[in-house]
Amino acid sequence: MRVLVTGGSGFLGQAICRALAARGDQVVTLHRRRTTALDELGADQRLADIRDREAVHAAADGCDAVVHCAAKAGMSGQYREFEQINVAGTRNVVSACARTGAGLVHTSSPSVVHGGRDLEGVDESVPYPRRFLASYPRTKAAAERLVLGAGRSIPAVALRPHLIWGPGDPHFLPRLIAGRRRLWLLGGADKLVDTVYIDNAADAHLLALDRLCRSSPLTGRVYFVSQDEPCGMGTWLNALLGAAGLPPVSRRLPVRPVALAAGLLELGCRLPGVRREPPLTRFLVNQASTAHWFDLSAARRDLGYRPRVTTAEGMARLARHLSTAPPQDA
Repeated sequence: MRVLVTGGSGFLGQAICRALAARGDQVVTLHRRRTTALDELGADQRLADIRDREAVHAAADGCDAVVHCAAKAGMSGQYREFEQINVAGTRNVVSACARTGAGLVHTSSPSVVHGGRDLEGVDESVPYPRRFLASYPRTKAAAERLVLGAGRSIPAVALRPHLIWGPGDPHFLPRLIAGRRRLWLLGGADKLVDTVYIDNAADAHLLALDRLCRSSPLTGRVYFVSQDEPCGMGTWLNALLGAAGLPPVSRRLPVRPVALAAGLLELGCRLPGVRREPPLTRFLVNQASTAHWFDLSAARRDLGYRPRVTTAEGMARLARHLSTAPPQDA
């Protein structure tokens, strides 16, 4: 199979590319900067922006399927850029698949259904919220709707992997380690959350890819993907710190004043002449202080998904990786 992976140079994208190459698939990637690790896999790297419709179409030519991981993530930022990358970029991918007949596996996010309240054991029937606290979930929800709507005419499925972690994470873990001295847990209770180890997230994408065809019951559907081992947010953060050989955090702050401070910081960063992102946002406070864990019955039934790497094993792998990685400090 010849597969295009958009965002192939990213954390999840590279894991998917490794898994595809390991089983003998031809890998094409579309991203902006050449990556040595993808050269070593023998990937056909197309250096372009997901917003470039013609480049997306050219990369998809001759491919049997597309795994669409490219996205703009973040807790804050200009809505226009989120919309151009996450929504218009996804529209380019959908049109490329419609043109070539390729199947589409789209990487979405559980944040598209998080409206500010606890999500405890919910399944894919939970509706989109009426409003979003940030541009990222708002535009990812719009992109997901595009893909699910396209499922009426092309083989298309969306996955919602939650809080991806593991060796090689270039974003969340380095920031957690660097900011640990300023880290506080929120609320009096350690709310349960789902997470997913990087290899399990990649596995889910390949399972969807292998089951996707025009007559597939997956077409036009969305699936939550996680470890299926909900744990407290503080417990998970401290496990990550422990894997890095760092002491746990136990300090807690009440949610309401922190949320108020986050709102004021967001307003301040919107003032004329201010060109920086707020250090704290309402979206971040909301994610850190509410429960969000999910029923994986649909993924088990339709994808055959079972987390291959347990959380305990994943943490052990992460600890081994970090013990040989260059030290990081604040």
